[in-house]
Amino acid sequence: MLINRVLIVGLGSIGKRHLCFAREQIPNADIRVLRHKASKDLPQHSNGCFSSIEEAILFAPQIAVIANPASHHIGIAKKLAEIGVHLLIEKPLSHNLDGVSELIEICQKQNSCLLTGYNLRYLPSLKYFRELIGENIIGKVLSVNCEVGQYLPLWRSDSNYHQGVSAKRELGGGALLELSHEIDYLRWIFGEVKWVKASLSQQSALEIDVEDTVHIIMGFMPSSSRHKLIASVNLDFIRHDTSRLCTAIGEKGSLRWNGITGEVSIYKSDSKDWCQLYSHKHQRDESYLAEWKDFLSCVTKNKTPLITGDDGLKVLQIIEAVRKSSVSDGIMLDEVIIQTSKVVK
Repeated sequence: MLINRVLIVGLGSIGKRHLCFAREQIPNADIRVLRHKASKDLPQHSNGCFSSIEEAILFAPQIAVIANPASHHIGIAKKLAEIGVHLLIEKPLSHNLDGVSELIEICQKQNSCLLTGYNLRYLPSLKYFRELIGENIIGKVLSVNCEVGQYLPLWRSDSNYHQGVSAKRELGGGALLELSHEIDYLRWIFGEVKWVKASLSQQSALEIDVEDTVHIIMGFMPSSSRHKLIASVNLDFIRHDTSRLCTAIGEKGSLRWNGITGEVSIYKSDSKDWCQLYSHKHQRDESYLAEWKDFLSCVTKNKTPLITGDDGLKVLQIIEAVRKSSVSDGIMLDEVIIQTSKVVK
C-alpha cells in the first residue's frame, strides 16, 4: 500500500511533533491538518488545513493521527474509521469509556489499524526491563513500586500551564489520564489487572481543576492461589525532582527501571549495592519515531500494532475503576479507635 494522503488532527505541541514525523517518514505525501478553527496560516511541513471533519473526509486520508484533546478523540476517530482510515490515536484513547468499544468494532469491520499512542513501550530500556522480568532474573516477582512525577508548570516552558490540556477537566486533563503510561506498561509487563484501590486529590495550589496527585494500589490476576502480585502506583504533577521509576521486588533481588536516565539496574540478594545492567540515553523523539515506524508497518503489511485499541480500552477500564474507588473515603482511623475503646470497656 502506497501512502500519499495523511491527516493530522490537532496542532498542539504533540500534533506539531506528529506533523514533523509524518513529513520525515513520508516525504512526498500530501499532509493536511484538521484544526478546531479556520486559519490562513500554513503549518510548517503541511500541504494545507481543514476546519471541519467534513472537509477532512472529502480529502479521503489513508492514515490519520488523532492528537487533539482526549475528550474529542472518539467523535472524530469514528467518522474517519467509518471510511476505512488507519488511526494512530494519542494516549489516552479518550477521557472516558463512551464510544470506545464502538470505535474498535468499526476499525475491525473496516480491517483498519488502530494504534493507541502509549509510546513508552517503544523505549529500548523499558523493553529490556520487560525481557528480564520475563526471564525471571529476580525469580518470582513479589511486589512492584511504580512512580512518575514532574512539576506541571515546567512541562512546557513556552506556554502557560493552566491554559493547557493537562490542567483542564473538560479536555481530559489530570494526572490520572495524562500519566496513564504507567498503567499501560504495568499491564504489558505484569499482566491483567484484577482490582484497584485509589485516591485522587489536588494537593497543590496549581491553577487547575483536576487532580494533581494519584495513589493507586493495583492487584494483578493471580498466577496461582498463593501468588497475588500487587503494585503501588504514584502519579503526580507536583514534584520538582522529575522522576519515572519502576522497581520489581523478587525472590532473588530487585530490578529497577529508570525512565529518565534509561538505565536498568539489579540488586541481587547476595549483593550490597545496585548493579547497572543496561543504559540507553533516550533521545527526545526516539520512542515516537519507533511508534511511527510500527504504525506504518502495520498499515502497509497488515500487522497488529504493539499497542492496540483493546490495550487503550483496558487502560480506560482501569482508570474508570480507579475513579470509582477514589470516591470512597476509606476507613477513618477514628472509627477504629472508637470501636477498639468499646471492646476494651
